[in-house]
Amino acid sequence: MSIRPIIGITMGDPSGIGPEIIIKALSDSSIYELCQPVVLGDASALSVDIEGLGPLPINDILRPSEAKSESKAIDLMAISHLKKESLIPGNPTVEGGKAMVEYIFRAVEMAQDGELGAIVTCPINKALMQEAGHFFEGHTQLIAHLTKTEDYVMMLAGERLRVALVTIHCALSEVSSCLDDDIIYKTITITSQALQLDFGLLTPRLAVAALNPHAGESGLFGSEEDEIIRPAIERASAEGCQVEGPVPADTLFHRAAAGQFDAVVAMYHDQGLIPLKLLHFSDAVNVTLGLPIIRTSVDHGTAYDIAGTGVADASSLKAAIRMAIKMAENRAKGKGLSS
Repeated sequence: MSIRPIIGITMGDPSGIGPEIIIKALSDSSIYELCQPVVLGDASALSVDIEGLGPLPINDILRPSEAKSESKAIDLMAISHLKKESLIPGNPTVEGGKAMVEYIFRAVEMAQDGELGAIVTCPINKALMQEAGHFFEGHTQLIAHLTKTEDYVMMLAGERLRVALVTIHCALSEVSSCLDDDIIYKTITITSQALQLDFGLLTPRLAVAALNPHAGESGLFGSEEDEIIRPAIERASAEGCQVEGPVPADTLFHRAAAGQFDAVVAMYHDQGLIPLKLLHFSDAVNVTLGLPIIRTSVDHGTAYDIAGTGVADASSLKAAIRMAIKMAENRAKGKGLSS
């Protein structure tokens, strides 16, 4: 067996579905054939009986290198030791919020030190993170801050469609004012470089979505295409990116899903995520591009309404783990070629 990368999995909010989907994902023996998973979280949160599965045996470790990587067992770095009242499914607490952020801090630190080949994050509560004293919009911004990364891109990905976002969480009425040719150019180039480095695509094919109907119809329905988007595309193209656009969004995603493009650059959150989730509602993966470390994540929330019921779907977590493994392998190949 070839050397399997060590993948750190952060539990997310221990009152959400993170513990359950971790147990379900690590009950799949095929995961262990591909990597050495290490969970950063709370032992008590994992000591639950999921019907037909567990609880799974827990191997307490202090460092990732101590992992036994035994199928259908959990190598756990117990970062927190929460009381029962902070571990009630569906009932988030500030103590749990502080713990979920600490899992991320420790995972990023170990990834930067080379102890983890990649990190995979389970869902957090963004409001709870801020209540716990960490004032970031979400995982992506926090990890970018911890790694001192100024330019990064959120990409959502499945087997048939990858979508990179120029703007992430801003009101629809503010999207146009948030756009400029520089941020669009950076999104294109960061995405292109990541598809080469992390996804092993030698000449990735990108398409950039228009903002307005019919790509503005020569200015009749808006001028952003001519004034902002097209100049950014031309700039990226001049630097070697294989990129097309601006393409009307109503036809672009059909073409991309059919395989004409390796990724789509979308102008705003719902423009990209509606088609993405139509195709990949259960198995989409959230990837942060442009980081010095590899980070993938589930593409869903804490789902407090079903936490503790045993019905949570682990498909997105499994997909995130598998994507992190491939990215780690591709980066390792790239380092070998450049040495």
